[in-house]
Amino acid sequence: MDGKYNAKSPAVKRIMREACELQAATDHYWARPLEDNLFEWHFTVRGPSGTDFEGGLYHGRILLPPEYPMKPPNIILLTPSGRFEVNKKICLSISGHHPETWQPSWSIRTALLALVAFMPTDGQGTIGALDYTPEERQVLAKRSANWSCDQCGHIAGHLASSDEEAAPLSTEESELVGQITFKEEDNAAAAAATASQNNRYFNFKLFVY
Repeated sequence: MDGKYNAKSPAVKRIMREACELQAATDHYWARPLEDNLFEWHFTVRGPSGTDFEGGLYHGRILLPPEYPMKPPNIILLTPSGRFEVNKKICLSISGHHPETWQPSWSIRTALLALVAFMPTDGQGTIGALDYTPEERQVLAKRSANWSCDQCGHIAGHLASSDEEAAPLSTEESELVGQITFKEEDNAAAAAATASQNNRYFNFKLFVY
């Protein structure tokens, strides 16, 4: 990709830096830009332990805007999980659906960690969310180990072996993931409150008329 991109571009500088930081896969995640497109990444994450997704491997795409990191990426899951629709942009506070909650200090690594943290949560009817049964999700988790990407190959070989120590989160990253999760809970609570208020208004109108 040498010479294809403006090396002085803030977005290119930031993405290249993150590519270097994510060069070594961990037991939890793997992420790489495509060879011919710095702004499209593919990733593989391991399902969180102690959940319906334990043992699962989930592959997807991250589409970075030209204004990254000032604007958020879009995240698309390719592996069936029972939590997110495949080939559809996921609606999360870390994604392009919510530019108002995105922070430039967040990174691809932070987004991947937050995505894994969101997997066991209730979909709340958001765009791209699915509410499969625990049994269905467990079946998909087992099948995912055999999933293969047309561009990246067999995803089971992407992550470091489970006996290798994963790079620990920095204090800043831990705080960021906590903030993202908290924001998502706030969004869900706000949506529930709005729905409840609308229902009360609707019931009141029925009573009046």
